[in-house]
Amino acid sequence: MKLIIQIPCFNEAATLPATLADLPRSVPGFDEVEWLVIDDGSSDETGRIARDHGADHVVGHTSNQGLARAFMTGLDACLHHGADVIVNTDADNQYKATGIPALVAPILDGSVDIVVGERPIRIIRHFSPVKKALQKLGSWAVRMASKTAIPDAPSGFRAISRAAAQRLVVFSDYTYTLETIIQAGHKNIAITSVPVEVNEELRPSRLVTSVRAYVTRSIVTIVRVFIIYRPFRFFTTLAAVCFLAGFAIGVRFMVFYLSGDGSGHVQSLLLATLLMGAGFQLFVVAFVADLLAANRKLLEELLYRARIADGGARGKDPAGGP
Repeated sequence: MKLIIQIPCFNEAATLPATLADLPRSVPGFDEVEWLVIDDGSSDETGRIARDHGADHVVGHTSNQGLARAFMTGLDACLHHGADVIVNTDADNQYKATGIPALVAPILDGSVDIVVGERPIRIIRHFSPVKKALQKLGSWAVRMASKTAIPDAPSGFRAISRAAAQRLVVFSDYTYTLETIIQAGHKNIAITSVPVEVNEELRPSRLVTSVRAYVTRSIVTIVRVFIIYRPFRFFTTLAAVCFLAGFAIGVRFMVFYLSGDGSGHVQSLLLATLLMGAGFQLFVVAFVADLLAANRKLLEELLYRARIADGGARGKDPAGGP
């Protein structure tokens, strides 16, 4: 059994040595533990620092692609190098590496395929009250969209089985944390969380540059992923709302018209026509989006089979788990 710990990095030369120094070289249940660093177009010698401080593998982008792309590059590289379980952690040493055995334990016992580390948000001193509230609100929204029970959705400290890593496809360029949980829920990938501890802050978060930007981009990510995985439900809901609103306004106009007062409510008739027309068009869009979703599922299945074939070519168990 091989565990690979991956670390997405962008200009992390200052914090990466401390992060790597805390990582384990042996974890119960594994014969091999390797470290893999994803250098996302850094300009500060992050790749060299990673090699100098013991990283077994360094992969990278020639330019900055964003955290989500770096995460997916890491998953593909870990699968390529034969990982049975992948642990993802942050380069700023936010999470205590001593929590890795607890993080991988549910995967080792075969009960789940993804484990998310739950931070003690309420007692983290460097989190402002606003950020704590946003973490809570964002996690609630992800639970509703994914039908999972993950209390700390934005946590990047997570363990992923080989089988789950082969299934994950991240579309967002911003962050993988929310999308992968929603994806797991819709793909019926077993997921759970375990409590983990955090270290003192080494640097401010680069993902949360401002509250407004973080909230906006998180909402866009959640809605976008929901549309990707439930397009028919999303567009038929909008279609029903528009059509029923237009129908109700049309009924109101007819009541006035039959009472001899229709000439003063022509605007209602126009609005009813527009809303009912929009509802019909959205209903058509629902079917088109559903066909596109079917094509996307076929493409994801092809990617899944390609990843299995890549693992099989290296003598690994292609199933990678239950």
